[in-house]
Amino acid sequence: MGSYDRLAKRAVGTSLPVMVQISEFSKCLKDPIPLAQGSVYWQPPEEVLEKMGEISRIPSASKYGSHEGLPQLKEALTKKLQEENGLYKSSVMITSGSNQGFMNLILTLCDVTDSVVLFAPYFFNAYDSFRLTGISKILVGPSDPKTLQPDADWLEMVLSNTKPVPKLVSVVNPGNPSGTCIPHHLLKRISEICQKAGTWLVVDNAYEYFLYDNFEHSCVEGNHVFNLFTFSKAYGMMGWRLGYIAYPSESEGCLTQLLKAQDNLAICAPVISQHLALSCLDSGRGWVKNKVKTLIRNKELLIDALQPLGPDAVKGGQGAIYLWVNLPASYPNDVEVVKWMARKHGVVLLPGSASGGPGCVRVTFGGLREDECEIAALRLKRGLEELVTQGMVE
Repeated sequence: MGSYDRLAKRAVGTSLPVMVQISEFSKCLKDPIPLAQGSVYWQPPEEVLEKMGEISRIPSASKYGSHEGLPQLKEALTKKLQEENGLYKSSVMITSGSNQGFMNLILTLCDVTDSVVLFAPYFFNAYDSFRLTGISKILVGPSDPKTLQPDADWLEMVLSNTKPVPKLVSVVNPGNPSGTCIPHHLLKRISEICQKAGTWLVVDNAYEYFLYDNFEHSCVEGNHVFNLFTFSKAYGMMGWRLGYIAYPSESEGCLTQLLKAQDNLAICAPVISQHLALSCLDSGRGWVKNKVKTLIRNKELLIDALQPLGPDAVKGGQGAIYLWVNLPASYPNDVEVVKWMARKHGVVLLPGSASGGPGCVRVTFGGLREDECEIAALRLKRGLEELVTQGMVE
């Protein structure tokens, strides 16, 4: 028996993260422009960064913090949840990014024998987190072909007819990888369907401030609902690794179980990152929204660059930092198209098959400044024109 045979099946059965794969083949490229990873080009507010040297010298910043998070940050976030998100019956746990928060929830809410629900196109990290924890019964539901909004009729049917009832439903609003906004009436219906079935609902709100064309973000709460949030995108804190769970205050024993996962995964979120986040909240969502406005031109540039694929190829983009794009039917292998575009035209996209959407790609417009995006758009348009007229010529 080789060493590979002795590795955990849950690890071996989980795909190598798509961003790791992209990072690896990008190393061989000359001057690649990244349109794959979900990031923003900005850093936290300058006045906040200036405080970090002073904060780093506070002795408590180098010690373990409270498992749940700094009390002053929890207090500020509880106020934020009430004033901005309409969540009045939710408590806060700070995590090392919302990905870790999601893992906390899986370990707390699900057993390996449970089934769970996602909607395609889904967030690849959510799918892989289920697989990595040993959950193999992942039911992937459809989304509306035009809007990419989750199909609530399908969900109601599945939760009514599947025995045992799926334990957890996960949605992202605005969507990753689609950039689709879930309207309040639909989110509320999904919540009511889950509540009736006795199923947990986890809503990822990572892009709550990233909205365009008068679309709005809303939240729902209840004893069956967990909301995830992050500082990564809004305040350009991707590398600082800080997010938080808004969990139902009245859910008996919830915190005790979450603390078990928290202690064994991270003990506590980085203390210095929590201080940074607290200062960022002083700048507030107005600062973030001004940054988000700078992405509108990026989005327009890339939508224009995608025109060679036809008028109906581009979907989503009402929120977040993503466009979801259908490739020509003659190119079902999205991975090969992504690799060719990277090699030949120097733009790196994300293959849709990683999100349960083969024959598609995800394009992000958040990680580049406008002048950089102009160059990316030229490369992308040139590559797609070649793809539809000549094929993948090397």
